[in-house]
Amino acid sequence: MNHGPDWIAQLGPRLRTEFGGADSPRIAVAPGRVNLIGEHTDYNDGWVLPMAIDRRVGVAFARRNDRILRAHSVVFDETRELRLDELEPPGGSEWISYVAGVAWALMSAGYEVLGGDLVVDGDVPLGSGLSSSAALEMATALALIEISGIPWSPVEMALLGQRVESDWVGVKGGVMDQFTATMGRVGHALLLDCRSLSSSLVPMPDHAVVVVMDTGAPRTLAGSAYNERSASCAAAVEILRKADPAIRALRDVDLDFLESERGRLDETIYRRSLHVVTENLRPLAMADAFARADLEGAGRLMDESHFSLRDLYEVSSVELDLFTEQARQHPACYGARLTGAGFGGCAIALVSAEGAEDFLEETHTRYRSRVELPSAVFACRPESGARLI
Repeated sequence: MNHGPDWIAQLGPRLRTEFGGADSPRIAVAPGRVNLIGEHTDYNDGWVLPMAIDRRVGVAFARRNDRILRAHSVVFDETRELRLDELEPPGGSEWISYVAGVAWALMSAGYEVLGGDLVVDGDVPLGSGLSSSAALEMATALALIEISGIPWSPVEMALLGQRVESDWVGVKGGVMDQFTATMGRVGHALLLDCRSLSSSLVPMPDHAVVVVMDTGAPRTLAGSAYNERSASCAAAVEILRKADPAIRALRDVDLDFLESERGRLDETIYRRSLHVVTENLRPLAMADAFARADLEGAGRLMDESHFSLRDLYEVSSVELDLFTEQARQHPACYGARLTGAGFGGCAIALVSAEGAEDFLEETHTRYRSRVELPSAVFACRPESGARLI
């Protein structure tokens, strides 16, 4: 997606062009995210350390006087119509399915959703692991509750977004993406306990930036091995619970217990579990490293996370390994890892602010010399969560 800096300002005029009316339409925006560390721990009730980023999805909206939602996607240049009284899951994974899924989830929660006209656009790269889907869900949710007079509750909307992914789209994930899209804060990462949904803000270091490295290799979560990984974790819990009935998720398993019960698990389930158990320690450790301004220590944690995702959880790719390896060779890089579910998409690097410009140019040039894909590299800033503008 090639967007100019004024793409959000164009949403209102585009709504009038597509649907007429609404001299001053409202616009809901929600950010994408990078997960700094804590990968595949969210659906295991674990810890994560994501950061909302300054790439967003925007939805311009106006109320209708019937039970119809009309939505136009600028990216796909198409208009679709939904009848609110006829929405039934499952809904598929194209862009309109997320809009429909949010309306369905709100109605399933007992809210009355009114008809509306929507225009959707965004500059979050699609299929790249930066949670464009969660950003679309939360921007749509904010638009629909404004249309319908429903109170905005960030935690409730995040949980409804998770239900859209699980019951409408068919991806059995956690709540991290939606929670970050609603609860992000400028200048901060979010240390989130995915069991209790308690969170704390973690100030990002002043002298480092997060660089996103988009491999250009897309991924399809619902059609990939994502659900297989989730199923392996659930299978491990069922087996380990026989030794300790108090275990509810892999979050409840420590390394000593896992090693003592290794004989109960087949090798694949053991390796998946080993990743989750060790990865769940890293978000807390990284938050501590940031608090101490220990950027080298934070970078080492990122490298360890990537190697675990590559070797134990097996969700990396040739492109992700190449990009992160080249990033580590640059003197400004503290550490690098894949972000998101893997299987393609994006990696991130923690880079000194002083050396960031050279890092961006050199790392991307070296990657493009090896891979012929529509890749991209950009620095990002911590952004606030979903809001009206």
